[in-house]
Amino acid sequence: MAPPLVPFRQFVLKVHSRCDLACRYCYVYEHADQSWSRRPKVVSEETVVRVAARLAEHARTHALPSVHVILHGGEPLLAGPAALRRICAVLRDALTGIAELDLRVHTNGVQLSERYLDLFAEFDVKVGISLDGDRIANDRHRRYADGRSSHQHVLNAVELLRRDRYRHLYAGLLCTIDVANDPVAVYDALAGLAPPRVDFLLPHATWDEPPVRPEDRPTYAQWLLGVFDRWDAAGRPMPVRLFDSVISTCRGGPSLTESMGVGPSDLVVIETDGTLEQADSLKIAYDGAPETGYDVFAHSFDTAAGHPGVVARQQGVAGLSATCRACPVVRSCGGGLYAHRYRAENGFDNPSVYCTDLKALVTGVSSRLAAEPTVAAGPGGPLTAVDRLAAGSDDREPLLTLAAAQRLVTRGWLTVIEERAADRGAELPAVTRQLLSRLDEYPDAMELLLGHPYLRGWAADLLAADGSDGLASMAPLTAFAASAALRGGLPGAVPVPARADGTVFLPALGLIRMAPADVPMAEAVADGDGIVVRLAGDEARVVPGTAPDARWQPVGRLTGAVVLDDLDPYRDRYARPARERLSGAGADHFGETVERAWRLLHEAVPQRLAGLTAVLTTLTPLAGTPHDAADLRLAGGIRGMGAVGLTPTGDPAALARELLHGHQLATLDALVEQTELYDEAAPWSFTVPWTESPLLTGEVLAQAYARSATTAFAADPGRYAHETARALDALTEADVLTGVGEEFVAGIRAGLPADR
Repeated sequence: MAPPLVPFRQFVLKVHSRCDLACRYCYVYEHADQSWSRRPKVVSEETVVRVAARLAEHARTHALPSVHVILHGGEPLLAGPAALRRICAVLRDALTGIAELDLRVHTNGVQLSERYLDLFAEFDVKVGISLDGDRIANDRHRRYADGRSSHQHVLNAVELLRRDRYRHLYAGLLCTIDVANDPVAVYDALAGLAPPRVDFLLPHATWDEPPVRPEDRPTYAQWLLGVFDRWDAAGRPMPVRLFDSVISTCRGGPSLTESMGVGPSDLVVIETDGTLEQADSLKIAYDGAPETGYDVFAHSFDTAAGHPGVVARQQGVAGLSATCRACPVVRSCGGGLYAHRYRAENGFDNPSVYCTDLKALVTGVSSRLAAEPTVAAGPGGPLTAVDRLAAGSDDREPLLTLAAAQRLVTRGWLTVIEERAADRGAELPAVTRQLLSRLDEYPDAMELLLGHPYLRGWAADLLAADGSDGLASMAPLTAFAASAALRGGLPGAVPVPARADGTVFLPALGLIRMAPADVPMAEAVADGDGIVVRLAGDEARVVPGTAPDARWQPVGRLTGAVVLDDLDPYRDRYARPARERLSGAGADHFGETVERAWRLLHEAVPQRLAGLTAVLTTLTPLAGTPHDAADLRLAGGIRGMGAVGLTPTGDPAALARELLHGHQLATLDALVEQTELYDEAAPWSFTVPWTESPLLTGEVLAQAYARSATTAFAADPGRYAHETARALDALTEADVLTGVGEEFVAGIRAGLPADR
């Protein structure tokens, strides 16, 4: 039985087959396939019309919500503004009412001017630019045919794109690696241009023409890991597709690039004469390697999608060589770029010619992810962060480090959501993209967005959704971003979603009731200590932290910077459901009990307060009756480690205990997201002294960790600590813990009372 046809979603349209640079590594002009010389320089209007009709046909047949067209070359800008305008208009008109058109152009940038950018702004064409780093790195290969440097021309193009008028068109930078270049200098040069994204590409090579490997230079993996470390130390200021893909696949997520991972290929190339080809990179293998024998005049895209060469790239792991299928990193590496597997004697049935580099890159990134929570030894001895996290020391740094690592994960989730939404035709709305782009320019505000504990719940729901329906609404992300912008002091107005009844919700701030209006977006502006909200002629000024009134329902303010959040629609992330909004008297009473609980914590466990106050931002009331913290299992859902769910009660001791318990579980959730503490596949269960029901490994670890923080509030602290130690002993004796897990358990034991 033939496999089901995978429709194309990415279409590379060659609009000009010549180039104004003579890059020495170019796969079009410098490798085996020389078909460019037999094709027209510029794509004809007749060909474009036929391409547009075929796109509409393909989108209609497969109910594609969007198609992604990349204007390419050679150098596409050589086609000129007039020809590019006709191309954009023909494509847009053909797809109107059938599918959204996502237009992009990939250019070397040397011809880019305001004339082109005004055209691209008219058709919302995103611009990606090739740049290999600083002048030394870039001019090693990317020169004019007469040897002149192209570097300053490209910098001028990027600076144009960075202007406010055009910044929304700036798609990112693409850099081809040369190990002769300094990796840190290359990264710093690219990062200094504030790109929305960076792609690093391995130079094209095959087993017959292997990559250059100078003896006095790092391997490609070492070079990339040098860049990774610099990027990581800088706080990962922008997405790097290669690294984000490895991080995603190491954590069980999807690949984000064609060059890594085992996802099916959904790309086709349309040459200037209308012929249909496989990926351009195949030109490095042999003359004619990308050819299908099809063209847009006589064949549909469905016909091309059934070509054996296309189908061969859609078989996942089963389509890889035996060596790759047996490799432990295959789901991250994916066998590498298809073209890089070629050897004349057996075609593409080989690992990548960069196999050793890809394996070293994946394992290097994976080991760094596992070690992220680790910080340098403190003055008390060679303790790692997991030791200090486990023991509940008064050191804030391990928790701050872990919280920062979790924010990076959240940022990665948003990147995956954006990629996945684009793949399914639900690309982030322009208002959301622009808000996120503005936040990128204000790191503190971006940290507020990524650190909001309930943003993660929304993101997790989207990532778990099966099908495009789950990616339909990005309004919550817009609201989270708008709130972060207002709290972070961004100048000017920010858009925020409004419901049909006029309700405007700003996460972590409150809810404003405006007059009902048939308008999806309100406008909010920071105004001194307040916020002015406007919706279809109605205007309200509210001040965060003030008392509620008929129009303004704020989140409550508790001790320090901690808020009482009983408004957020994504707060329901606990083992028990979130409670409805507390009444005025109920909120006041709860706040008083929290203050008393805080004083108890200061008296009973002062060493834990530094870490607790370092990350705690949000308390959410839960429904039901108070639970004994010792009997609670792992909390359900996903939330940030700054949030804890509590039962509204008048008992400050019970509240203090529940606060510590919830904080421990949230911390452990964040830690296991970063590193493996135990063998999750091992079917171990344990009987522990405090419950008759057997517990799984993770449940024992979670409960023991929570108990270690709440020992001071037990009726018999000595017995309580002894029971916790016995459970930890059972984990250690079962040989189910990893090395890091053993350190963590040792840290928990070190934090228990010595006289147990």
